[in-house]
Amino acid sequence: MVTLGVDYYPEHWDKSLWREDAERMKQAGVSIIRIGEFAWSVLEPEEGRFEFEWLDETVRIFSDAGIDIIIGTPTNCPPRWLYEKYPEAIWTDRSGKKIALGIRGHRCYSSPVVRERSELLIRKLCERYKDEPHVIGWQTDNELEASQCCCELCNDRFRKRLKAKYGSIDKLNDLWGMNVWSGSYSSFEQIDPPYGTYNIGWYNPSYMLEWERFGKELAADFSNFQARIIRSICKDTIITTNTWFCEYPPDFYDLFRELDVASYDNYPVSRLPDDPDALYTHAFHLDLIRGIKNKNFWIMEQLAGPAGCWSPPSAAPRKGMIKGYGMQAVAHGADKVIFFRWRSASKGAEMFWFGLLDHSNRDTRRLGEFTQLANELRSLSIPEDSIIKNDTALLYSPDCDTALYLQKQSYGLHYYDQLKGCHDGITSLGKGCDIVSPETDLSSYKTVIAPALFMCSDKVKQSLRDFVKNGGTLVITPRSFIKNTENTCPMEPVPCGIDDVSGCIVSEFEPLGYNRVKVNIDGNEYDAEKWSESLELSSDAEVSALGEFTSGTLEGETFLTCNKFGKGQCWYVGAVGRRDFYKALMKKIYDANGTPYITDLPRNVELTVRENNDQSFTFIFNNNEHPETFVLNGKTIELSAFECKVIKEGK
Repeated sequence: MVTLGVDYYPEHWDKSLWREDAERMKQAGVSIIRIGEFAWSVLEPEEGRFEFEWLDETVRIFSDAGIDIIIGTPTNCPPRWLYEKYPEAIWTDRSGKKIALGIRGHRCYSSPVVRERSELLIRKLCERYKDEPHVIGWQTDNELEASQCCCELCNDRFRKRLKAKYGSIDKLNDLWGMNVWSGSYSSFEQIDPPYGTYNIGWYNPSYMLEWERFGKELAADFSNFQARIIRSICKDTIITTNTWFCEYPPDFYDLFRELDVASYDNYPVSRLPDDPDALYTHAFHLDLIRGIKNKNFWIMEQLAGPAGCWSPPSAAPRKGMIKGYGMQAVAHGADKVIFFRWRSASKGAEMFWFGLLDHSNRDTRRLGEFTQLANELRSLSIPEDSIIKNDTALLYSPDCDTALYLQKQSYGLHYYDQLKGCHDGITSLGKGCDIVSPETDLSSYKTVIAPALFMCSDKVKQSLRDFVKNGGTLVITPRSFIKNTENTCPMEPVPCGIDDVSGCIVSEFEPLGYNRVKVNIDGNEYDAEKWSESLELSSDAEVSALGEFTSGTLEGETFLTCNKFGKGQCWYVGAVGRRDFYKALMKKIYDANGTPYITDLPRNVELTVRENNDQSFTFIFNNNEHPETFVLNGKTIELSAFECKVIKEGK
């Protein structure tokens, strides 16, 4: 069944609290805890001297309470003695110097010492707890980011990777265009990390893309090296790692490929933005994480209170948020929701990243909401084999995210803008949405949207061509099919290599930045911003012009088309819009391909369905600070702020 838990740090508290904490957790509805992910210096205070007794006692206390345990490998924070004795283990920054040791995450993924000491500790942990029935899973490391280490070890691995991929330096120079600015290499040994303080835009973008790909591969490799150790000892356990949308995100598909379940650290906003067009819902994040392995996932850290560490604390969660956002995660496929954290730390950098309990250790409103959520989930008994089935998918590409970060296309335009806009247009109509890799088998979907698919392989283009030919609906948005996988621009009309499917090409474009223009859809005007494209229709295609610019440089030009291709259709959307634009767009597309939707959901009310062969669970979540009353399928629905109602039905 779907269960709740908390992150717990017994090493931070006097032992006299441990049993009391276990009893309070059990009463509150805690079914699982995560422990250990930052505890290396406590587990091994000196090289070769291990102290597991405190962890033994923790496992025993919580097992006695009937609470399951996930153990985190503490490799994010090697102890000071390791860095002091083995300074080569420290991450090297872009200045070429070892970074000053601060709080966490200073290790180099390539360091043999880090690997050797990590393996020894992980093996000892696994051997010690492999037969504990309440130790049901392991988390590798913590919030792994793509490596930015510029040490010689990493550089040597980078050079070998490039040599294996390209074979010759001449081929690399040609594919990357290194003759621009006289940048050609004479040998692979001349290739260095991006040292210096230059803006990344000064570097060759193909080189930078490969450097970022390499950093993502190192992160996945560091996790997988640990997972293989765990799996060799703990045969039937579940292995995951936790992730989030950080500055240098890993390739989520690669990171979780060898793991059993994807996990996410979910911190929704605790103060809703004043701008009604701001896309603040974490439904997008949750759908993306579910799509990483195309199955249900875990939340390893969930918002429990005001968040403050590197910045002042955020606003306190409003009444209903703790329970509502927890249920929202379940609605989108989370089978375990673990809140960060049980009690606010009384020492260290995260003292003001608040948990369910404050420093006073007294019960809080937040803990009360957690308990209400636990009781409701217990009553609902939502099985973990209940899944989400959707007929609409968005394509998410880590490479496109990186390439658009390296070469920004317009002021204020970011990769996720179009993904979130399309996602919001879909969910505003009561529809569910999968966010999946462009490499995914798309045959089960009716509608596939490719927002800002800036670069993709010929294989993906063929997959999309076949999808439309066989009856699917493909939607292309601005800055799609611009580059090849080497991060260079082919000398072809946009959309490169797929214009026969679109039935049109981009004849002119304008980076709008923070300016706005107007577009017309079915006689209604909408704002467009950040980017605009006029479309030239092909004379030998069954393509229709369905919308035009009504102001700006491209006034009177077509921005919206639909082309019949094989048994399906391809839409091209030549503008980036706001929320009402995407809702109108998705209505028009769904009307054209006969997809049912709901027209009268209030703004920011989300509808999701989990189901198995026996039951369905319809979640209706009011992601607003005010109540909402509306009619759904002939029934009046009343929701307070952040309330999520669940309708359980048998089949």
